[in-house]
Amino acid sequence: MADTLRTTELLSIGQLAARGGIAASALRFYESQGLLHDHRTDSGQRRYLRDTLRRVAFIKAAQEVGLSLEDIRSAFEVLPTDHNATEADWTALAARWQAMLAERMRLLQRLSADRGKCVGCGCLTLADCAKQNPADIAYEIGHSAQYLLGRTRADAEAAQAKARAKRSR
Repeated sequence: MADTLRTTELLSIGQLAARGGIAASALRFYESQGLLHDHRTDSGQRRYLRDTLRRVAFIKAAQEVGLSLEDIRSAFEVLPTDHNATEADWTALAARWQAMLAERMRLLQRLSADRGKCVGCGCLTLADCAKQNPADIAYEIGHSAQYLLGRTRADAEAAQAKARAKRSR
């Protein structure tokens, strides 16, 4: 029956859950987070536009690659909530994500190429750390693995010099 629905017809939460491969409770959660929008029947039952299937697929794929719900919510701001999104709407969404996705891909490539080199995290446990992050200077530019994030030892040295100058005032 669900396969015969036209694009103008609405899906029940059960139909959406079955077609989207996701629990109804997850759909209600995504709705509470502003990611999905329902229409209510006179008796209060949830009904969803057909393009909610695409939104659910998009949410699942985005989460699979590590994007946050906030990232997804922000991307969905270009999509209409009162009617099915058009191809142009989805193209606009994709355009908004290009820079962020490109940066994520660069980070994944750095992670893949790591091979035991210093990442500037402060562990100081690898032989390369003594050369690349002496005395944990990468901490001067921020928390976490700064070198994986694209920062360099030169960035760390500059931040360290700036911090020393500030302390000496």
